[in-house]
Amino acid sequence: MASVKIVLRDKQNKEGKYPIVLRITKDRKVKIISLGMDCELQDWDHKSSQFKKSMSNYIQKNIILSNLKQKAWAIIDGFNIEEVDFTLTQFEQKFRGKEQSKITVLEFWDNKILDLNLAGRTGNARAHYDTKNSFFKFCKNQKTLFKEITVELLDKYETHLRSTGCNDGGIGVRMRELRALFNDAIKKGIVEEKYYPFKTYKVSKLKGKGFKKALSRDEVRLIENLDESKYPQLREAKHLFVFSYYTRGMNYYDIMKLTWDRVDDDKIIYTRSKTKGRFTIKILEPIQKILDYYKELNTNTNFVFPILLNEGMTPIQIENRKAKKLKRFNSDLKKIAEIVGIDKPLTSYVARHSFATNLKQLGVSTDVISQSMGHQNISITSAYLKDFENDVIDDANEKLLMEPILIYNLDHGRKYSA
Repeated sequence: MASVKIVLRDKQNKEGKYPIVLRITKDRKVKIISLGMDCELQDWDHKSSQFKKSMSNYIQKNIILSNLKQKAWAIIDGFNIEEVDFTLTQFEQKFRGKEQSKITVLEFWDNKILDLNLAGRTGNARAHYDTKNSFFKFCKNQKTLFKEITVELLDKYETHLRSTGCNDGGIGVRMRELRALFNDAIKKGIVEEKYYPFKTYKVSKLKGKGFKKALSRDEVRLIENLDESKYPQLREAKHLFVFSYYTRGMNYYDIMKLTWDRVDDDKIIYTRSKTKGRFTIKILEPIQKILDYYKELNTNTNFVFPILLNEGMTPIQIENRKAKKLKRFNSDLKKIAEIVGIDKPLTSYVARHSFATNLKQLGVSTDVISQSMGHQNISITSAYLKDFENDVIDDANEKLLMEPILIYNLDHGRKYSA
């Protein structure tokens, strides 16, 4: 629900008078819009939100205020009729008379990022922020309108991304963010659907080239056996990777937010931030060693790992800290891979893929693996196990070279090896 009220600002302007503004409140957010009028404090009736008789031309001015308030409610009613969950910026643009079609891509994008941050969806906000910067590094015109994002422009943007070293997977991420933004703009009446370029430009063509994401159990042990005394600067990265692997592929965000009160004797109980699924995980010996180390470290917070330095950080501060530390983590993992002799791309997410693949190799059913990882759909688990399935097929094919080929002799009814 939204509320509208005309009020007097509590600060005087340069003339020593108090500006009269429209205050709109929605979803606990407030927007103040100047009405271009002011008065002395004694000429304003706070109770009725209008001018007193002591104000010159008070009747005409109160009519203007009434009309402005009616205009505000008419805009809100219009949004409600169209079932548009409008933002305060959209309201202001309508109230000030700016045409929806004149709202630029940059204005709309900045507003979306702001709303995502306010809603605590800082990860999505950062993804949009990065794509926005990437797009406008290519498209220098910051006044670009949505209807100007054509298939030709998208093709040129794709070419630009390739020239900077992006592969299909990275380009696909950018294009999906841009497509989501365009869909949101259509939904909110910023641009007509006839201008939608993604019916012709297919994002689905951009698929990251597959590479083996999973480590074998022997390769995981190589990381476990890294000499921490010899490489103390890589200790944290080693601990985080091993911890993730033995906690069913716990992701980095959940490891970062894990608190000591979630560690209960021989198990860890936590709720996964992405799916809200609740997990109870038995503490295996490698996990216990890591927990013992950080218990001794004593970071003066309730967090298990020294990633977040205090417990009073805002969502944006947490997201910024996560981005910085995750970048360092992945960089350190590459160094570990080089030291121990692993020639596969090694990132924080490889631990999760390795957990799934190695369980499958041990004969655990896909259903059980899916449940252990908290997947809502078994097809997601199957995607994790794709490399494993391919290896099984390849091994079967190689047997064609190793087994003798049996040929049946039709004339004599005998089999013989070729």
